[in-house]
Amino acid sequence: MAKVTLTTFLTLDGVMQAPGGPDEDREGGFEHGGWLVPYADEDMGRFVDEGFATATGFLLGRRTYQIFAAYWPRVTDEDNLVATRLNALPKYVASRTLEKAEWHNSTLLRGDAAEEVAALKDRLDGELQIHGSGVLAQSLMAHGLIDEYRLLFYPVLLGGGKRLFTGGTVPTALELTDARTTGTGVAINTYRAAGRPRYGSFALED
Repeated sequence: MAKVTLTTFLTLDGVMQAPGGPDEDREGGFEHGGWLVPYADEDMGRFVDEGFATATGFLLGRRTYQIFAAYWPRVTDEDNLVATRLNALPKYVASRTLEKAEWHNSTLLRGDAAEEVAALKDRLDGELQIHGSGVLAQSLMAHGLIDEYRLLFYPVLLGGGKRLFTGGTVPTALELTDARTTGTGVAINTYRAAGRPRYGSFALED
C-alpha cells in the first residue's frame, strides 16, 4: 500500500496561498504572493530535496498542476532533484474541469478525489506526495487519507488568504517525528497521523 504525504508552506497564521510569487494565486484579491521567497535558503532546499528523493508519484490539484506544468518542464538541469522527479515520475491530477493533462506521465482523476486516491493507495506502493494543492489536501484529510504531514512554518503573518486548516478540519491526533529550524527561522515539523485526539482534564478532584 502506498503512503500519502503532504508538504505545505504555511505562514504562522496558517496561510498557504501563493508562497512562490506575486501572480501565483491572486484569488480573493490576495496581494501577498511570494511571501516565502525571502526565507528560502540552503537548509530549506536540503529539506525539500530530501522529501522529493523519496517520492514515487505525485497527487496534484488542478491549480497546482497548472502552475507546476508551466514551470518545471522548462527546468532541464539534471542535478535539480525537484525538476527531475516532477518531470519523470507519475502525476495524478484530481480535476473534473481539465480536459487533458499533457505534462509527461500525467493522469487525470475525474471521479471523487477521495475515492480515486483511496484506490491508488491500495493499488500502488511507495510514496505519493501532495505539494500545495490545498483543496485536494482538505478533501483527503476529511477522509483520513493523509499519512504524514510535512509542514514548513515561516515567520510571517499575513492576516488573510487561503488556509490549509479550516473550520471543517476533522479532529486528528498527530505524532511529531522530526523537527528542525532553518537559518532564516523556518520551523519544519513532520507529523505522522495518529488517529483521533485523546482528551483529559486538569480539573481539581472534589
